[in-house]
Amino acid sequence: MEQISIKTLGELKASNYSSLTVKDELRKNLIQQLQNKDAGFEGILGYDETVIPELQTAILSRHNILLLGLRGQAKTRIARLMVNLLDEYIPYITGSEIFDDPLNPISWYGKQEIATHGDATPISWQHRSERYTEKLATPDVTVADLIGDMDPIKAATLKLTYNDERVIHFGLIPRAHRSIFVINELPDLQARIQVALFNMLQEKDIQIRGFKLRLPLDVQFVFTANPEDYTNRGSIVTPLKDRIESQILTHYPKTIAISRKITFQEAKITDAQKLTVEADGLVKDLIEQVAFEARKSEFIDQKSGVSARLTISAYENLISTAERRMLINGEENTFVRLADLTGIIPAVTGKIELVYEGELEGPAKVANTLIGKAIKSLFSRYFPDPEKAKKSKTANPYQLITDWFTDGNTLDIADNLTAAQYKKELMQVDGLNELVKKFHPKLSANQTLLLMEFALHGLAEYSQLNKKYLSGGFGFSDMFDSLFNTELEEDDDDIDFNS
Repeated sequence: MEQISIKTLGELKASNYSSLTVKDELRKNLIQQLQNKDAGFEGILGYDETVIPELQTAILSRHNILLLGLRGQAKTRIARLMVNLLDEYIPYITGSEIFDDPLNPISWYGKQEIATHGDATPISWQHRSERYTEKLATPDVTVADLIGDMDPIKAATLKLTYNDERVIHFGLIPRAHRSIFVINELPDLQARIQVALFNMLQEKDIQIRGFKLRLPLDVQFVFTANPEDYTNRGSIVTPLKDRIESQILTHYPKTIAISRKITFQEAKITDAQKLTVEADGLVKDLIEQVAFEARKSEFIDQKSGVSARLTISAYENLISTAERRMLINGEENTFVRLADLTGIIPAVTGKIELVYEGELEGPAKVANTLIGKAIKSLFSRYFPDPEKAKKSKTANPYQLITDWFTDGNTLDIADNLTAAQYKKELMQVDGLNELVKKFHPKLSANQTLLLMEFALHGLAEYSQLNKKYLSGGFGFSDMFDSLFNTELEEDDDDIDFNS
């Protein structure tokens, strides 16, 4: 920190300061980080054995980087965290638009300042947090935005020709000199803009309105993109892709455990919600399983991907649904129930791209289908397979439950039931409490009720019970009655009322 007290070029030289290119700077600090066995890239989960080693290799190789992957795979976050590998402060010539290195100026202004003032040239210091520039690529981005344009007012005021560097109004990339520059969604840039970028990467020169300016910019480029076959809006032009030395493929979390960590790290749950709303591990796993089911669903466009933001938004909605019920019912605390899963549907439908078959089903129905599949996938962790139990020669643990519904009983679990009403509804089903006690005898009262409801959902997914979707919750009835009623409805449709 003593360095930033240096105010002139002469003092900087006397301090034996040596400047590095931004790529060498990143490399130097990464080497130190690896030697000290520092983790680095805090908050990036699930990439320890895949993306992070490849990224570190690219930095050590001093490469420009392309992060290629579907949405919600932390590509931009990784790029932003690269800033932590920069030196805390670097010196620049005071007043320079492109933060000229005092020991190696490249602009007319920087060179002129040193020629005029010599060792008395004033020096300022730039913090690493200011050495990051990010641009979302859109089809309307121009060369002027990224590289720069001629400023006719400046030319007229200074009485200069357009061939003079001083009349240029620099764009984002020159102003990111000695910094990290990130372009998100690179394929969305027009091909001619990509060619201009390629020219900067290869030739280190800028061409503006026919005038060629040699400006050896020092920039660490990081590009992000979805796989090219995802969008028809464009692709990365081959010459540019060829000059991006390292392409790193990102991916979604490979396990529910990692996915859960990401969700809880990113979800914005208030302190009040944490104190008053209990969320069991079962419902947390169900939220993650919904995303896993979505990533293999035939109703969802897999080229579009299913963002990690789906589970984050869904978990926030799940907690808020339970909190809303608690507030309406005047309760001091509550716990998340499976009926609250109806609250995650807006979060799911807003995060998935449906294919034609999915559009026919409708987004809400697809979301309910995903919830059902998630329940079925996790059911075997808690209870025996109902289909195998039905065929087994030993006593069927679900017999009392299914018999209760066969006798004509039905059960509606709305998401607005008070704690007492919720318990009363579940306890009236014969054999349900006994089933949970048999396989999970050491659970709390809340967990027991949750698993009782979970058992009903699981039996419905295995076609042992009928489940219908209510406006806020679920209803259960006998499977045979529902099939019989459906057949009657279909027969009614065939009746010709004109005969």
